[in-house]
Amino acid sequence: MATRTRLQGMRPLTKRFVNPLTRLVAGWLPGFGLLLYRGRTSGREYQTPMNVFRRGEEYVFALTYGSDVQWVKNIMAAGECRLVTRGRTLRLIGPRLFHDPGRSLMPLLVRPFLGLMRVTEFMRIRISTVSPDAPDVGRATSGRPPR
Repeated sequence: MATRTRLQGMRPLTKRFVNPLTRLVAGWLPGFGLLLYRGRTSGREYQTPMNVFRRGEEYVFALTYGSDVQWVKNIMAAGECRLVTRGRTLRLIGPRLFHDPGRSLMPLLVRPFLGLMRVTEFMRIRISTVSPDAPDVGRATSGRPPR
């Protein structure tokens, strides 16, 4: 098990107050995104605002609360999710968790903050060439965006 990050104590506050506010703008602001995925047991669709870091044909996410959180478990179980960033929706597939104490795939300016917070776990997930609205994305095919 990885070292506990310093942000884990803030999770309840973040989920209750910060996430609802950032969900309103995360899909449009540069450097942010909104992960869309289904609960592995409930089937409910969730939206989690994130900082997004593109590396070629992949996105890399810093797991600031570690890998033992529900959104990570749900995406790993499904093997895919969608990402709304800069007003576009992308389908992401093939999530992989990795440990990187040097935070080498993060932007140089972000690395010191992640180091201070003891973040060493990351998820990388590649961009699919299949449309995010394809029926096999694990959601209803109504074409309507999630609420």
